[in-house]
Amino acid sequence: MKTIKFTSLIIIVLSTMVFFFSCKEKSNKNSNNSILKVSVSKPYVKPIVLHREYPAYLKSNNIVDVVGRVNGYVIKQNFSSGQYINEGDLLYIIDPTIYENNVNQAEANLSSAEATLDYYENNYQRMLEASKSDAISQIDLIQAETNVRTAKANVKNAESALKTARTTLNYCYIKAPISGFLTTSGAGEGEYVSGSDGNPFKLTTIYNNDPMYAYFNIEDNQYLMIRLQSQNWESSLPKKVYVNMQEGNFPSIEATPNYISPFVNLKTGTLTLRAYFENSKYDLKSGMYCTVSLPYGEDENAILIPDASTATDQLGRYIYVVDSNNIVTYRHIEVGEIINDSLIHVKSGLSPDERFVTKALLKVRAGMKVEPINN
Repeated sequence: MKTIKFTSLIIIVLSTMVFFFSCKEKSNKNSNNSILKVSVSKPYVKPIVLHREYPAYLKSNNIVDVVGRVNGYVIKQNFSSGQYINEGDLLYIIDPTIYENNVNQAEANLSSAEATLDYYENNYQRMLEASKSDAISQIDLIQAETNVRTAKANVKNAESALKTARTTLNYCYIKAPISGFLTTSGAGEGEYVSGSDGNPFKLTTIYNNDPMYAYFNIEDNQYLMIRLQSQNWESSLPKKVYVNMQEGNFPSIEATPNYISPFVNLKTGTLTLRAYFENSKYDLKSGMYCTVSLPYGEDENAILIPDASTATDQLGRYIYVVDSNNIVTYRHIEVGEIINDSLIHVKSGLSPDERFVTKALLKVRAGMKVEPINN
């Protein structure tokens, strides 16, 4: 009986020891498996051009209102709304009947004035010959000369009236003063327009969108700072800027500045700048909002990291840094502009030799020990 009890005790002790060591081994395995593997990397260090972003808007290089300058009914509209037209294309015809009659009457008046002048000139020549033999009085000769001068003045008046009548008739045939896109029509066929008496009637507007202008404003102190930092400005303008539309996938457009305001607006404390670019392949419209990226300097040893490796909280941008003991540290950083659409410029908060977590930011936290995997 004692032998059976002793044997049972040995079995219990051995079972306890097996269970203890298996638990310890499992505990060690779980301990090893609890260390998170994370991707880490060191920042890129390379030279970049520094830019500042400014809100801007686009404006056509030429915007012209097409107006009616005579009274009458529109008998022809020769375009569709939104159509592109070329300079000189016929857009409207206003009933020219009255103005054609005015031209005919002015031509007749000119012919009459010229005939009268011809008569008085011939009469004056005859009287001038007669005066040499004292066949007429001096008073008659003076009167004949006066008639010639009066007739010449009448001819000039008739010529001027004819020119005015022809010009007014030309106003009935309204042509495009520039090339561009047309807005909707202010008067269709059959409508009466009143465009005389110094009050032209607006019929449509032409927008010439190529080249296109981008206007933006910078504060006076920013302008002075950029001028001090920049080495790439000729005179008072940079060599080039970049126009970025609000749609993120739209390509950045290189533009050439060609105007800077000669004064500071006292109400806003800003200067206006303008840059132009060819718009034929973009077909951008006047009035669109955009941003202008203005180069102002260079950083020869810029620290760059993927923008996706950063996160944002109430303090701003932050990253997770992994120290030499593989411990994660929360780090707030000051960032600048986006480079090549994916890298962000780190102004402060990270040194070139430090490692940062590149992925799975939601899985790590400050103070955690990790197993770094270099990218």
